[in-house]
Amino acid sequence: MSMESSLARENQVLSVFDFDGTLTIHDSFIPFLRFSFGKRAFARKIAKLAFPTLRCMRKKLTRDELKEVLIHTFLTGVEEKWIRQQAQLFCAANWNKLMRPAGLLAVAAEVNSSAEVTICSASPAMVLEPFAERLGINLIGTQLEVVDGILTGKITGHNCRCGQKVKRLESVYGPLHNYHLRAWGDTRGDFELLAAAQDPHWRHFHPTWKKRRVPMEKLRMLRLDP
Repeated sequence: MSMESSLARENQVLSVFDFDGTLTIHDSFIPFLRFSFGKRAFARKIAKLAFPTLRCMRKKLTRDELKEVLIHTFLTGVEEKWIRQQAQLFCAANWNKLMRPAGLLAVAAEVNSSAEVTICSASPAMVLEPFAERLGINLIGTQLEVVDGILTGKITGHNCRCGQKVKRLESVYGPLHNYHLRAWGDTRGDFELLAAAQDPHWRHFHPTWKKRRVPMEKLRMLRLDP
């Protein structure tokens, strides 16, 4: 890469938004499953997660492992086409009550500023695609394994949270230090992303009383030891 092209990229803004809890008022994946499967089937399937959830609370199971159990329980043997159709319906039915107005304005402002804009989320990309399309931005999310049009109930690669967010971004955009990185997040799963950003935003769209300070010392340590 020439010096000129390197400098041009360093001036390029990459704006990265977490989705659940950042652009939305709460998680989207569990409500999506309830919406798609209906209350009875959802209740029957979610009951199977009681013991794994208890194990997770007791630190016997990681959050990523619990996520894999959830996906296996609900999505094994389900048609990819059906999930994509349900995602479109879910987005249309829940957009107004799920999305934060301030978040939508922020995304539009980044797009209008000619920044490269993407969602980077732990939720399945297949579920969030209609939201990203409506926002007119890119999407990086957890990938669901599909074989012959059928979901296997497994994740391809890793759950897109914590350090995986940075790795997934770099797999798409290259080294993040080549950009001016702006990032928005709201949970522990966004710490590494925020630590990598020159312009981090913690719970930026939340009500004031919910904006507990991000552990800045933690972020500084992550910058020193990526």
